[in-house]
Amino acid sequence: MRARRWLVWGLPALLFLIAFFHRPAPGVLARDLMQAFGGGGARVGLLAATYFYAYAALMIPAGVLIDAWGVRLVVAGGGAVMGLGSLLMAAATTLPVLFAGRFVVGLGATVTFVGALKVAAAWFPPSRFGTLSAVTATMGVVGALAATAPLAWLASVAGWRGALGLVGALTVVLAALCLAIVRDRPDGAAVEAAPGLGAVVRGARSVLGNVHTWPPFLAFFFLYSAAGNQMLWLVPYLRDVYGLPTTTAAGYATATATALLVSAPLTGWLSDAVLGRRKLPFAILATAQLVIWVVFVATLGVLPLAGVYALLFLLGAVSGAFVLVWPIGREVNPPHLGGVAVAVVNFGGFLGAALTQGPVGAVLDARWAGAVQDGARVYATEAYRAAFGVCALFALLAAALALLLRETGGRNVYAELRRPAFRS
Repeated sequence: MRARRWLVWGLPALLFLIAFFHRPAPGVLARDLMQAFGGGGARVGLLAATYFYAYAALMIPAGVLIDAWGVRLVVAGGGAVMGLGSLLMAAATTLPVLFAGRFVVGLGATVTFVGALKVAAAWFPPSRFGTLSAVTATMGVVGALAATAPLAWLASVAGWRGALGLVGALTVVLAALCLAIVRDRPDGAAVEAAPGLGAVVRGARSVLGNVHTWPPFLAFFFLYSAAGNQMLWLVPYLRDVYGLPTTTAAGYATATATALLVSAPLTGWLSDAVLGRRKLPFAILATAQLVIWVVFVATLGVLPLAGVYALLFLLGAVSGAFVLVWPIGREVNPPHLGGVAVAVVNFGGFLGAALTQGPVGAVLDARWAGAVQDGARVYATEAYRAAFGVCALFALLAAALALLLRETGGRNVYAELRRPAFRS
């Protein structure tokens, strides 16, 4: 039983790892994509954002589908769709097909995180859910790491089409295993009634009508906008400015995610078990992120590579602030709408990535001096300074929003809050 439940959780978690892998992948493959399809930063940014358009649009409906049809069918189907999208990108010879494949990847990816958490809740004791949530999120960080040096190495060996094709084939295999092995609940477990779509929509409207939802929503919007754009353009920056091969640049790009593997769960544990507070640690970490972003932008192209790695590692060490927006969103809303509140706040981050990656790429294009290497655009330091400066602005806005967060003390405070200033 113990080994089986880890296997039942592990397959959806592995599919979530692959879903997260796809988020920063266009940045590592940017030069290959420019060579194959032309265009510049705006096109790569828009391609990256296409994933988030699909992901954000289906985030809340994904939970409804899982509640209605079960993790086994929905996550296996989502994994198959995600794998087919990756295969479609690998085979694309035109831009519409490439973008369609990326959109399909985002569609399939939407159900993976919710599915892994749903399995964790069904197969493990309630006292383990917090730990399983953190471990599931950490699987995503591992996916981000896999999209740096490992992806660059795979693309150098098999080509970018071969790399995406292999990932797509692996995803389809995992989806088939999910269908064959995963079960929605242990044998004999009670079946809980799933809320209908109408109830979920009403809950979402109630959460959105609560003014205290918006500070964590917007804080995650700006935090993930900064992080998503950094993941997308860090490898091209290191390649263009420092002259590194893509595989070496991707190795340096692992610094932030490596630190985040520890800092994200540690931040949640410190908030829960040591400090018993949410707003204070968020404010400290968000302010530290802002300071590091300012130093990073000010020293672009100047620091030695060891200093760049250290700075990126420090950024990852304080980037655990994002894990606090979900409990804050949950704790300022009615307890029975906790799941919807988390989904709404989570939507803010993906909306930020969807709306900002194309424009940040356009900032790079606007400052392109005309340099081309092997058919791909090469951007100067000042172009990256402008693009990463926008990310620093996002970090500033996230830190400022800390002033508007409610301190919940790790408990639900909805009953103590004033009646919302506007209603749905």
